[in-house]
Amino acid sequence: MNVFVVEHREGLVLFDTGQDRAATVDPTYFPAGPMGLVFTRVAKGRMGAGETVPARLAALGLRAEDVAKAVVSHLHYDHVGGLRDLPRAEVLVSRAELDSLTSPFPVARGLLPGRLHDGARWRPVDFEPLGDAGLAPFTAGFDLFGDGALVMLPTPGHTPGSMSMLVRRKGGAPLLMVGDLTYDAELLAAGALPGLGDRRRMARAAAEVNELRRRLPGLAVLAAHDPNAAALLERASEG
Repeated sequence: MNVFVVEHREGLVLFDTGQDRAATVDPTYFPAGPMGLVFTRVAKGRMGAGETVPARLAALGLRAEDVAKAVVSHLHYDHVGGLRDLPRAEVLVSRAELDSLTSPFPVARGLLPGRLHDGARWRPVDFEPLGDAGLAPFTAGFDLFGDGALVMLPTPGHTPGSMSMLVRRKGGAPLLMVGDLTYDAELLAAGALPGLGDRRRMARAAAEVNELRRRLPGLAVLAAHDPNAAALLERASEG
């Protein structure tokens, strides 16, 4: 599960926060009943103490207390589990995704409202017209700091409010962090879709991302569960 760290002059930003280690060591973490059984079978995994968000940040010479903003692609447990370790972070999530928490049967849709960080400072993201920002085919987005460096883009499908984050930087190719829109950047380029979600909306989002990739040469697509993401990031940063 990839967590991406962006150093911006306005502060440290994370994209997604991985899962809570308790999900792998606490037998009561997931709900009881049939859905709990599904979670325990699908969500099997191991996570050491050195793989938590604070530990991984420390390995980079950073502190969890210094994270100013956490951008969440969507609210599935394996993307928001690290929020409780970020005491000062403002948490950005699309309004549609945040609203989905109050829709019927959240657990059946992969959400665990009871496991969300109670003290999180939520900031709903409302997408706005992008104008001539040069991000076609996307016509709406949210510029985090107003300088074009970090732009949230709507990529619904896996969940109703899934969003991605475009990172434009000096001295490196642009990056697009896409959450669970895909699990493999090469498969996304070929038009293949992951198995979970609204396939019509995912297909549209995938087509928009692939068109953006065509328009932004060198754009690296980084997925939350792509084991090749680190290598793609390193390649995009060379030179």
